[in-house]
Amino acid sequence: MKRETDFLVIGSGIAGLRAAIGLSQSGNVVVLTKDKLGESNTEYAQGGVAVALSDDDQINLHFQDTIEAGAGLCDESAVRVLVEQGPQYIKELIEWGTEFDTENGELVFTKEAAHSRRRILHAHGDSTGREIVRSMLARARQAKNIEMLSHATTLSIIVQDERAVGVCYIDSETKQSSRIYARATILATGGAGQLYAHTTNPDVATGDGISMAYLAGAAVCDMEFVQFHPTALNIPNAPRFLISEAVRGEGGRLVNSQGQKFMANYDQREELAPRDIVSRAIVAEMLKTDAPYVYLDLTHLSASFIRQRFPKIFATCLKYNCDITKDLIPVSPAAHYVMGGVRTDTEGRTSLPGLYAAGEVTSTGVHGANRLASNSLLEGLVFGARAAITALNESLNLPEIREAGRELQTENWQINQQVRSEISNLMWLYAGIKRSKDGLEKALTKLNDIASQPINQTTKNMITVAKLIVQAALFRTESRGGHFREDYPQRDDKTWHCHSLQKLGHEISILELA
Repeated sequence: MKRETDFLVIGSGIAGLRAAIGLSQSGNVVVLTKDKLGESNTEYAQGGVAVALSDDDQINLHFQDTIEAGAGLCDESAVRVLVEQGPQYIKELIEWGTEFDTENGELVFTKEAAHSRRRILHAHGDSTGREIVRSMLARARQAKNIEMLSHATTLSIIVQDERAVGVCYIDSETKQSSRIYARATILATGGAGQLYAHTTNPDVATGDGISMAYLAGAAVCDMEFVQFHPTALNIPNAPRFLISEAVRGEGGRLVNSQGQKFMANYDQREELAPRDIVSRAIVAEMLKTDAPYVYLDLTHLSASFIRQRFPKIFATCLKYNCDITKDLIPVSPAAHYVMGGVRTDTEGRTSLPGLYAAGEVTSTGVHGANRLASNSLLEGLVFGARAAITALNESLNLPEIREAGRELQTENWQINQQVRSEISNLMWLYAGIKRSKDGLEKALTKLNDIASQPINQTTKNMITVAKLIVQAALFRTESRGGHFREDYPQRDDKTWHCHSLQKLGHEISILELA
């Protein structure tokens, strides 16, 4: 089946919804999303959104904190856009009905790791992402020219005359394959946490957008930088539920299996050190004590405060017989966020004309080697809006389409669960928190073996992203931010003060900082 629209958005998280709302001002918009509407990493964002709006904060302080967390690899122009335009877009969300937590009519701000000020807005305690999605979906539904297609799995980008002109997708319920063409396409497909055996990400986060853009000819950047959240719930038969950074921001303490505090042994900032440092410290303590996890201790805090501030975390842990007001929470690191992705400029342009991108699927240069906590929702919001503006200004009339010959295969399009498990276990073992040349080469060999078998496009997309991460991790022979090489444990600014760049048909190369 073939159809046309003015604008196409892939993904319904914060970046996709903001892009769709912006595009709806000047044409018909179709939003494709793999699962139900709103099922994205945004929905699961607990901690909140960072923005310099409080009386004791400054935009320049937010800028400096972001730069410092990025371990030398942030593009300053992109960070400036984020922190300077963030406040106006947050105020816009509030005008649209987003209900951030307040006290006596004033916004409440909290603090998270590596922030110098209390600048994190949250909603309903620890359900910030869900509240943002709720209000943005309501706003999008007011626009009569936005059509949302759920359960639509996008498989590939259609390229004609070196320009993106649409996508191929499958309705996962009817198994109907379709092509949809548009004047401009915006990718907002989120991250790739499901590439790892242990992750805080929902099932939909398999990196499809990064792979589709790469295979269509767009450049990707900094794929070696994967952020592992230090504190995911580690209880048998429980999901790796995220225990928010804000828990440590409010005074939660990390202790090992012997009940000893340990973060002071690794960093003077202790529990509020950047995530990569905390994750490696936890792994070191687990090895030292021969334990499968460490503990997060909130028992010194008021029980009523905990229940009010973290209602979702409290309820989830209680479901697995852990009362966080009385019991220590068993936690360990899990894959959380990919700093790398499709390379874009500050206007949302990719290197492929007709294709724009926003949110976690991108590498804007905002996060550098290690994302500052709670900057991701702000990035999706700001750059989703900017990508829409650029697409509106640059979109051409839809060219005359030359239809591809054969129809898509609709049978067995889902990823084989055995293959999916094999990929995620490989990535966790060899391309996880700690890496080495030998392990990465083993992973690459095994991924190539899987790729040489008869596989469908969905599986190919997952393997493609896994290989991009492994190849980039082999390329960067240093340790920095979310990339730690046991065989090259030191940061090397002389050689590696740069981005890594990957493009189909080209050797991996260096890209200078913007």
